[in-house]
Amino acid sequence: MPQSEEYLYSNVQDHMIESWRVFINNLEKSLNMLEKDIDEAAQMQDICTLEWCEATEHVIDEIGNSLFSISEPKWASQDDSNKIKVLKKRLHDLYAKYKATSAK
Repeated sequence: MPQSEEYLYSNVQDHMIESWRVFINNLEKSLNMLEKDIDEAAQMQDICTLEWCEATEHVIDEIGNSLFSISEPKWASQDDSNKIKVLKKRLHDLYAKYKATSAK
């Protein structure tokens, strides 16, 4: 027997928002790892080898592409929206920290 349209929509919506939140949480974990790497690099002399700088910029670009191209589901909560805004600001701040570190 087919499920009602409302039940099906609700299940799809629940699965999509759960997957979306997992994606956002993984982006946050990536930012945490990036921040740790930049903080460690800031403590070292002459860390910005060409290889390190290119790799770090690539990671920043990839995270930025994901964060700034993400489409918020219409059923996302205000907390979900705020989290994305916070992550975008963190990425911006991390880029500034990276530039300061790479200029050493």
